[in-house]
Amino acid sequence: MTPGKWIVGGVALIAVLGAGGYVYWSGDQKPPVKYKTAKIERGTVAQVVTATGTINPVITVQVGSQVSGIIQALFADFNSVVKAGQVVAQIDPVPFRTKVTEMEASLQNAQGNLARARADLALQKLNFDRAKALFEQQLNAQQDVDNARTAYETSLATIQVAEAQVKQARAQLDTAKVNLEYTTIHSPVNGIVISRNVDVGQTVAASFQTPVLFTVAKDLTKMQVDTNVSESDIGGITDSKPATFVVDAYPNQVFKGTILQVRNAPITVQNVVTYNVVIGVDNTDLRLRPGMTANAAIIVALRDDVLKVPNQALRFKPALAKGGEKPSGPSAAAAGKRDGAGKGGSPEGGRREGGEGRSKQKVWLRGPQGEPAPVEVKAGITDGAFSELVEGELKEGDEVIVGVDMPKGSYGSNLPPGFGSQPSQRPSTGTPRGM
Repeated sequence: MTPGKWIVGGVALIAVLGAGGYVYWSGDQKPPVKYKTAKIERGTVAQVVTATGTINPVITVQVGSQVSGIIQALFADFNSVVKAGQVVAQIDPVPFRTKVTEMEASLQNAQGNLARARADLALQKLNFDRAKALFEQQLNAQQDVDNARTAYETSLATIQVAEAQVKQARAQLDTAKVNLEYTTIHSPVNGIVISRNVDVGQTVAASFQTPVLFTVAKDLTKMQVDTNVSESDIGGITDSKPATFVVDAYPNQVFKGTILQVRNAPITVQNVVTYNVVIGVDNTDLRLRPGMTANAAIIVALRDDVLKVPNQALRFKPALAKGGEKPSGPSAAAAGKRDGAGKGGSPEGGRREGGEGRSKQKVWLRGPQGEPAPVEVKAGITDGAFSELVEGELKEGDEVIVGVDMPKGSYGSNLPPGFGSQPSQRPSTGTPRGM
């Protein structure tokens, strides 16, 4: 072997031995782990259920027409303030006036027939009485008496028919007069017109159902939010509980309301069951308008002046050097985003103790040497970010571990550059971590 080859081999051997020595001496010398912490605070925890609903007036009245005809005039429009009894529309009354005149004539005809029948009855009564007197004097036959009696009884029946015809004609006249009155449309209540469905010259038909001409809101100072709440969240919602909501028209203002009613009628859409929850709200300033979409938050549980523990601390699990629990580090933080407590739910992790929204879990403090030290706690209700601390050896101001502070570019490898597998530096096309 030539000297050149010996020199090359020696250099390679030194490089290998140097790398092996680096791995040997630094294999167990990991950098200290830095933990992110948060303080235990005292404050309010509110468990809420969110829902989307529509703002509606408490009472709305649909003003319709009892008769068919052509709209001759309108006396109210959108946003018109109307009083009870005020004329809001007029249907062409000419056909109905003609009908009234026709029925008046029919009534007079029926009354004339009744008068004639009564005169005939009087005549037949005289003939019957004369026939009986002559029969008693034996001046006529029994047949004459029978014929007179029959004519008299027939006149009585004719009287009854004529009287019935008069009543019928009078009823038809009353109906015609009522229909004539129906051509003038009145507002049944005090309120504001929020909808107008007809125009002048339009024909309305009331053959099968009453056509709606106007919709009048009785009082816009009192509104309600009709929301649909899932069956999984309806259990904690009862009457008189407070609620808040926002509308797109006023994104920076939070409106307050109160639960007025939780309706028992289920609403099933594509096998999803919801229940209508009505939220009452004061609208004295008339800022809320009918039909607005409201994003409501219903408070189902409220705890004041309690210790609050961050939900991140309840989800955190440290990586132990030997045995024990599996590491979580950044992956735990990502899982926390995926598995965090939802609307009004309980934080994930731990085992159920059977209490409402309560679970028995562990949080971690930093020990004397900086290592994580477990503390067993019991959590109550949660608002999604913090949970009520029901039980545990924690006090206000204690710092609990919520995650691991990983240095930028750290991948957990202690090998020198060029040794072992390194993560790819190409841009990732998958789902970002933590999403």
